[in-house]
Amino acid sequence: MTLKLNLQDTFNKELPADPILQNTRRQVRNACFSYVAPKKPSNPSLIHVSPEMVEAIGLKEASESQEFRNIFSGSSILPNSNPYAMCYGGHQFGNWAGQLGDGRAINLAEVEHSGQQWALQLKGAGETPYSRTADGLAVLRSSIREYLCSEAMFHLGVPTTRALSLMLSGDQVLRDVMYDGNPAHEKGAIVCRVAPSFIRFGNFEILAAQEDKATLTALVDHTIKHHYSHLGKPSKGTYLKFFKEVAVRSMDMVIHWQRVGFVHGVMNTDNMSILGLTIDYGPYGWLEDYDRGWTPNTTDRTNKRYRYGTQPQIVLWNLLQLANALFPLIEEAALLQDILKEYQQEVDIAYLEMMKSKLGLFEKDKNDKILITELENSLELSETDMTIFFRQLGNFKSDGSQDGLELVSKAFYNEKEIVKEIEAKWKTWFLKYAERLQKELKNDTERSESMNTVNPKYVLRNYMAQLAIDAADEGDYSLLDELFQVLKKPYGEQPQHEKWFAKRPDWARNKVGCSMLSCSS
Repeated sequence: MTLKLNLQDTFNKELPADPILQNTRRQVRNACFSYVAPKKPSNPSLIHVSPEMVEAIGLKEASESQEFRNIFSGSSILPNSNPYAMCYGGHQFGNWAGQLGDGRAINLAEVEHSGQQWALQLKGAGETPYSRTADGLAVLRSSIREYLCSEAMFHLGVPTTRALSLMLSGDQVLRDVMYDGNPAHEKGAIVCRVAPSFIRFGNFEILAAQEDKATLTALVDHTIKHHYSHLGKPSKGTYLKFFKEVAVRSMDMVIHWQRVGFVHGVMNTDNMSILGLTIDYGPYGWLEDYDRGWTPNTTDRTNKRYRYGTQPQIVLWNLLQLANALFPLIEEAALLQDILKEYQQEVDIAYLEMMKSKLGLFEKDKNDKILITELENSLELSETDMTIFFRQLGNFKSDGSQDGLELVSKAFYNEKEIVKEIEAKWKTWFLKYAERLQKELKNDTERSESMNTVNPKYVLRNYMAQLAIDAADEGDYSLLDELFQVLKKPYGEQPQHEKWFAKRPDWARNKVGCSMLSCSS
């Protein structure tokens, strides 16, 4: 059969291309992308496919076909398509890194279905002009993590890229998992990522750094035309409105991260979507114990730049870099600075409202910020599971007739620590919380139902992903599918899957892949 996709390529038709067609490492100028074909895998096989995304791009009846396997493993190229790798730069851990680009991702095409535009991108599809010294490939371990997490985040209500399919390449890939001088061969894999666009802050940064105003203008105009058309025709005013909306979308994204306890791990500007989507799932993680200083990234272990508690501020820093990139089109720093100041004010308000929703507080009270700060401090007094704590808190009775500590005891990793001063602080907080709930109009049932729509019961804990990886490495994909299904309903009770509503097991505390991770994939 022939895959019937409605190709509507825009990025590689409207924007300037790198004129060099050879797939050699190089510095690219005056271009937004380079044409490059995926590397043909030796023996590709389909591991898993997302039914929702297959339907979203218009291939509901074709996912079992050999042609589907060929296209989304990189074995074949879609007719009338011109695959390419994007050129972008970025600030990595606060330092300008120069040209980066799609080093292990190749964009197959853009398709339109049911009024929605989707860009299809293979991650792990081989070398590109931006691969530098790397091989452009990916391994099963990181591919499973990306595939599961992007879909899980969507169902949590977090703005994100999606995943269509997960393939084995049939090839072995050499990786040094922890960058400790012990490389080993792993199974190669390819994920097809899907998003309205994969344009990043870094796409604009590289052009500004090269002082290529013409190409920068073309890229900004293209982005507005296809993704922000409601802002109007390109003009200085429209560019400012564009920057403002990117700031708002980015803020919305990071507030959702804080809500569910997600830590991205690599918030470099080249990993910031211009659409405010979570992009590039590398060394991410969910908070096991509530620790505002935690990051899952071994590379960031010392400075902890991208720790959980600083994520909203890092978004602001990244927006500043985007503002610098857009400055040549606006030429008034004060106007851009005003938008950054607005972000600073709005993110604090958004965070407060988000935390109130997690606590079931809907009426206004001048002391809510104090109550939330005291809670956050109490959560760090001992090792306390964030997800379990907030989910259990939804069952709290506002009349104070129950022991709050007993209600949330399942969240403590060591209940024996909850004594003396720690116990006293918790009891004081629960008394204040019960008193505050008396001012709410919603009854306990209504409040609980509302809290359970923002406090997930099931998240993709690193140990869960590692269990799926270990099984898949042995050829067993049943756990991968089980987690895929569980994470589709993260706010539901799902009593048949209660075993996943549990703290990180002791064996996973210091296990590679369960506590700290590297960028290796």
